[in-house]
Amino acid sequence: MSVNVNRSVSDQFYRYKMPRLIAKVEGKGNGIKTVIVNMVDVAKALNRPPTYPTKFFGCELGAQTQFDSKNDRYIVNGSHEANKLQDMLDGFIRKFVLCPECDNPETDLHVNPKKQTIGNSCKACGYRGMLDTRHKLCTFILKNPPESTEGGSASVKKEKEKKNRKKDKENGSGSGEAGSQENFDAPKAVDGDDDDEDWAEETTEEAQRRRMEEISDHAKNLTLSEDLEKPLEERVNLFYNFVKHKKDSRTIDAADKEILAEAERLDVKAMGPLILSELLFSVNIRDQIKKYKRHFLRFCHNNKKAQKYLLGGFECVVKLHQVQLLARVPIILKDLYDADLLEEDVIFAWAEKVSKKYVSKELAKEIHAKAAPFVKWLKEAEEESGGSEEEVEEDDENVEVTDCLFNPSALNSIKDGGLVDTPLYVCQMCDVETW
Repeated sequence: MSVNVNRSVSDQFYRYKMPRLIAKVEGKGNGIKTVIVNMVDVAKALNRPPTYPTKFFGCELGAQTQFDSKNDRYIVNGSHEANKLQDMLDGFIRKFVLCPECDNPETDLHVNPKKQTIGNSCKACGYRGMLDTRHKLCTFILKNPPESTEGGSASVKKEKEKKNRKKDKENGSGSGEAGSQENFDAPKAVDGDDDDEDWAEETTEEAQRRRMEEISDHAKNLTLSEDLEKPLEERVNLFYNFVKHKKDSRTIDAADKEILAEAERLDVKAMGPLILSELLFSVNIRDQIKKYKRHFLRFCHNNKKAQKYLLGGFECVVKLHQVQLLARVPIILKDLYDADLLEEDVIFAWAEKVSKKYVSKELAKEIHAKAAPFVKWLKEAEEESGGSEEEVEEDDENVEVTDCLFNPSALNSIKDGGLVDTPLYVCQMCDVETW
C-alpha cells in the first residue's frame, strides 16, 4: 500500500507516492531489533540513500543502527512499531526531502565535506539553499555523501565518460575539448548563469550584506555541528551560558521554547532542570516556581530523569539559602508537586535514599527530615485515593470548611520539627496559608 510522500497532503491524486513502511521485530531480550523490510523501496521513492532515514530513526530514538547494503537489511536496535516509525519518517521528509519553497520532494542534496555544508536544490521550482545542520543526522550525511551510496549511478556516469572520451578521440582533440566541456560542465553552466546574476548584484550594498549573512550562517551551522562532538561537560556549559544570556538580556520569560530547543540540540535535555534551578531559583523560589512553571514543564513532563535533576537543583538552592529555605522544604516540594513538575514515584524514590551528590550528606539528611511530613502526607493521600468511590464521596460530605490539606498527625510532626513560624499548609476551601 502506498501513501503520499507529504502526508499532510490529503489529495488522493497526489503524484508523489511511497510505499508504507514495513517493520519486522526480531530477537529477544537485549538482542531485540527492528528490521525495516522495504527501506530500499521507501528510500528510492524519496530519492535518498536508505541509510539516511535509518540513521534518522536511530538519532530520534537514541538507538544504534546497522546497515547491510548487500542484503538490503536496515536495522534499528530495539522493538519499534511500524506506525511509530512512519510518523518519524514524516519528520525526516520535512527536514531532508521536501523543498522549503514549494513543498515538493523533487530535491537533491549537495554535500561539501570540506566546508561542512549541505546544500539543497529543487528541480520543481529552482530553489537553491542550505540545510540547517544542527540535526545529528547531518554529521552522518557529511561523512557519507549521497554519491557514496549510489554506486549504480556512479558507474553509469563513468561509462558515459568513457564513451564521450572515445567520441572525442574520433572527432579530434579540438572538438574533444569542446565535447567534454559540453558533457561534463552542463550543470556548471546553470550555476554560471546564477553566478552572473550574483555578480551583477555584488555592486549593491544589499547584495554584499546578503552575501555576508550567508557566510555567517554557514559558519554558524559549522559551529553547531561541532558542538555535538564536544564532551558532556562542555555542552552543559554551553547550555548554561545560553540560559544565562537570556536571563541577563531579560528575554527569558518568553524563551521557554528556545531554551528547550537548545537543550535538545546539545543533547542535555534531562539535565536542563538542574541548570534552570541554579539560574532561575533564589530565596523567592515559591513565586519563581509559578513564574517559570512553563519553562520547567517542557523538560519535566513525563520525564522522570529530568525530575530527578530538578530535585538535585532544589537541594542546591536550599544549600545556597539554607537559613531561609530549610524550614520551608515541605511546602516548596508541595509547590513543585502541584505544578506537575514532580510525580509521586520520583518523590518517593528520592525520599528513600539520602544522596550527597549535590549537597553534603549532613544537609541532605536535614532536607529529607524536613520533607518527611510532606512525603508521609503524599503516601497517605495515594492510599486513600485507592479506595472505593463511595468512601471518597462520604469523606467529601464530612469535610468542614476548616479542614486543611495536611492531616493532624502530619501537622503535629511539622510543628514538632520547629516550623511554627512558617505557614506550611493550605486550606482546601479557601487556599489560604495558615497554621
